[in-house]
Amino acid sequence: MIQHSQAFKVRRFINWFPLGLSYALLYMGRYNLTVSQTVLGNLMPKDAFGTIFGVGAWVYAIAFLINGPLTDKIGGKRGILIGVFGAAISNLLMGLYIHYAVSLPPGTNINIVPVFVALYAMNMYFQSYGAVAIVKVNAHWFHVRERGTFSGIFGIMISTGLFLAFDVSEKILKMVHKSGSYDAEGVWWVFFAPSILLFTFFLIELFVLKDKPSQAGFEDFDTQDASSGEDDKAPPIFDVLKKILTNKIILTIALVEFCTGVLRNGVMHWFKIFAKEHIRAGDTAGWQYVNDNWGLMLMIAGITGGMIAGVVSDKFFQSRRPPVAAILYAVMFFAVILMIPFLHNGWVLGLMVFLVSICVIGTHGVLSGTATMDFGGRKGAATAVGIIDGFVYLGTGFQSLALGFITMRNWLFWPVFLAPFALIGVFLLSRIWNATPLKKSASSH
Repeated sequence: MIQHSQAFKVRRFINWFPLGLSYALLYMGRYNLTVSQTVLGNLMPKDAFGTIFGVGAWVYAIAFLINGPLTDKIGGKRGILIGVFGAAISNLLMGLYIHYAVSLPPGTNINIVPVFVALYAMNMYFQSYGAVAIVKVNAHWFHVRERGTFSGIFGIMISTGLFLAFDVSEKILKMVHKSGSYDAEGVWWVFFAPSILLFTFFLIELFVLKDKPSQAGFEDFDTQDASSGEDDKAPPIFDVLKKILTNKIILTIALVEFCTGVLRNGVMHWFKIFAKEHIRAGDTAGWQYVNDNWGLMLMIAGITGGMIAGVVSDKFFQSRRPPVAAILYAVMFFAVILMIPFLHNGWVLGLMVFLVSICVIGTHGVLSGTATMDFGGRKGAATAVGIIDGFVYLGTGFQSLALGFITMRNWLFWPVFLAPFALIGVFLLSRIWNATPLKKSASSH
């Protein structure tokens, strides 16, 4: 394990901690859509929500083809600044439009879907800079033997964002509505709040964030990833793309992460909506507690899954990421299967989706957050995470449209739809069990 000075570790913390909070706030400004759906009623029924989120997810996925290579070219700092500022503007506009729609006289016939599809797609375009920028920056600051632990940090960032998106947004709704109940009054603050916070962190990152240790007064070092032994000259974008798209390991991970997108968002969004339906029907046994603490549960699940996945991959599998991801996927498969007989038991279903969340966030952190740095190298890290996270959101868009249709008819097909993707993930990960980054020798240059 490479040894760093205490001064370096402190400066690295100052670098990644605000960056991690910026990423968490992007999540808050992304998944606030789910919270708004639970109170907008007929303004945003389930199939409309599925369409809005599905289109946004696909825009997010396709944008990676541009923003991944672009961030490798312009650097992670510029990437995160563009993403944070754009997402702040987008959330401000969504909040203003919802304020307009909700303020119309009762009985006014308005279809918010076309406008909201456009605004949410704009939001998701800028959101796509987040993951590529954070991985690009940290690829220069973390040695390959430290990155398993970093995947745990990445999981914490994600989990904090989920807590902000779900629980804090719910609390905002209660604060702005005088009676403390849920309806459309004040729902626009679910969009205004992350917008204000994102603007604030844009200013912080402008002054604090550095792309490389050398920009903060420290020496750059060999991170021993796929770019090891190469000079620091930025290669042409198409060379980076060719390197990534011809790497069978990265392409296999991308297919796994398509399944991750289906499973993560297939549980994270739809359980919340399912719980709300039970509560409205008067069935509060288990449902009310899990619903009220959904963001906290996701945060605990993410921290647990992220740290377990990262530490186990570094300590027990010699920094190989696929073995621990395969184990988590196998656990996930059995948890999804158990969702079927306990679909209408709030306590048991809540436990199963909690277990799925531990596994899927842990897997996502160790693959998208860490394996991308390993196999893409510091030169191609943003492009690699762009390709892989793009597949996550292709899966996200697919499940959003599919489950928006399915759940309008019969909730039983919800876990039935999810189960095959967990099994496919186990199979794909078993194929790359022993994969490690291929490094160039420094002496060859």
